[in-house]
Amino acid sequence: MTKLLLAEDDEFSRDMLTRRLERNGYEVIAVPDGQEAVAAALRDRPDLILLDLDMPILDGRNAMRLLKSDIRTYRIPIIILTAHTTREDVSAALDAGCYSYEAKPVVLRRLIERIEEALQLTARKKPPAGPPALSEP
Repeated sequence: MTKLLLAEDDEFSRDMLTRRLERNGYEVIAVPDGQEAVAAALRDRPDLILLDLDMPILDGRNAMRLLKSDIRTYRIPIIILTAHTTREDVSAALDAGCYSYEAKPVVLRRLIERIEEALQLTARKKPPAGPPALSEP
């Protein structure tokens, strides 16, 4: 089962989106802030992270910066979920390494499409399992 990490400070939104994603076959780890998102990503190794930008303790921008700078988490695709939709906001998030930028209120069908696209792209980029083949001189 695909494991998603959802970082959203609004409890109602977090619970509602968690239930909707679980009904669509995802395992969801839900956390209320960026600090817990970084810790959960390191601990649980999700397949994808859904990250709000405005959160307490550690905001989504800094959480994404930490996740993208850590060798253990930098390959995990991140989809930003936020009400900030100016060109500057979108551009800054994409430049920082997020896969997609989705405006709130979230349209579930579109979000699931973005999740599946990111997972397929990540699967194609994974190195093959096992040790690298040795070439003969």
